[in-house]
Amino acid sequence: MDEIIKQESVSQFNNLRGQETLHPLVSILDQSKSKPVPAARFYSGLYIIFLKDIKCGEISYGRNNYDYQEGTLVFISPGQVWGTEEKMRTIQPKGWALAFHPDLIHGTSLGKNIRDYNFFSYDVNEALHLSERERQIIVESFNKILYELEHAIDKHSKTLIVSNIELFLNYCVRFYDRQFITRDNIHKDVLVRFEAILDDYFQSDKPHTLGLPSVKYCAAKLFLSANYLGDLIKKETGKSAQEQIQLKLMDIAKEKMFDKSKSIGEISYDLGFKHPGHFSRMFKNETGHTPNEFRSIN
Repeated sequence: MDEIIKQESVSQFNNLRGQETLHPLVSILDQSKSKPVPAARFYSGLYIIFLKDIKCGEISYGRNNYDYQEGTLVFISPGQVWGTEEKMRTIQPKGWALAFHPDLIHGTSLGKNIRDYNFFSYDVNEALHLSERERQIIVESFNKILYELEHAIDKHSKTLIVSNIELFLNYCVRFYDRQFITRDNIHKDVLVRFEAILDDYFQSDKPHTLGLPSVKYCAAKLFLSANYLGDLIKKETGKSAQEQIQLKLMDIAKEKMFDKSKSIGEISYDLGFKHPGHFSRMFKNETGHTPNEFRSIN
């Protein structure tokens, strides 16, 4: 499965599934009407959302695999590579698919805010799992978009189509919030492991070799995407993952300040800063004191 099939237009997406293109920039497909699609890797030039109704084998996304469950939503954005497992020749799609080209939302409210929907950057193993009622709401949203696609195009068409896509995505934000809550125990374990990763980082030579710890580094250690980890931590603590890293950094910095055998520059280097000035500015922003002032009053 070395070849990557490009799907850069809605018509390419529809043609592969043997379905008619009703609009050049957006499509809603009842996948029960699609023909079998090849098991292959695809490069997406589209935003694609799959609602899977039955298990249909594994799909790979980046380097991760995910075994679909019933009522699962998976989000793919332009520039991403995804595909079905290598041992299968073809797959008969089921459920629904929404695909739209970035040109559809240019100049719209959705176009301005599309990056706020972080789940387009989640890995497949962080997909949205729906209750039956949530699934009904999603299908209702898809049917509203499909109605507009089947309606004769007029001056209202684009506004209504884009507005319904935006409404659908906002429902997904709500459902993801619910998923974070219902997986609270799992996520609390992630927070504990996130804290342990930071502790291990600063107790090693990684600050010298890698610099300051990043959200991406921590997420990789937890087998999560950076956006998913960031959203999880924000919902659990009210602070972003980057803010949590800075808080840990400052806690350790304060401890190191009591070792007056080390200069401020040496401490900043031990923490992973390339320039002491950067450390001093961050320290003052967080504590209200410069490192030297903090030393003098403690």
